[in-house]
Amino acid sequence: MVKALQSCLEVLLRMSISQTLLPEFDHEVATTRKILDRLPEDKFGWKPSESSMAAGRLASHIAEMGGWGAVTMTSELFDIAPVGVETPAALNVSTHAELMGAFDKLMADTRKAIESASDADYMVNWTLAKGGVKILTMPRIAVMRSFVMNHIIHHRGQLSVYLRILGCKIPSIYGPSGDENVF
Repeated sequence: MVKALQSCLEVLLRMSISQTLLPEFDHEVATTRKILDRLPEDKFGWKPSESSMAAGRLASHIAEMGGWGAVTMTSELFDIAPVGVETPAALNVSTHAELMGAFDKLMADTRKAIESASDADYMVNWTLAKGGVKILTMPRIAVMRSFVMNHIIHHRGQLSVYLRILGCKIPSIYGPSGDENVF
């Protein structure tokens, strides 16, 4: 048993950051895609409370976050409201086809950026700013884990609650749901 654990550890130590991150990324993308796919187009305008995002906007936000990974891995600074430049409008799709198309394209862009990055690329500091004022600076790997992947997972959880309230079937996420038993 000790020899088997040592062997596994040796394999992990030879893997690049991209090689260790991609299986998790692929799993989370597939799971998120299942959740997005369950949102009925006629419910895009629904929201559980006045202070909540509409379901379609929340789903759009999840899809647009797919592109954040590519931005993170291909730049060292992202200003969400650059001075003197019109801030791009947030993604707000109006059809199921637009939602799934945007999600698939942006996730593919991020996957490509993850796959092509060297370990050194992940250690480069990345800065988020607003109007030229730095909000945070972290190594890209920390940004990928927290502000990209974990952020998507967080909003996916919100959307799964929306779906439950709307009476939609919830797919398996990390195990069985009340509607889908994967075991």
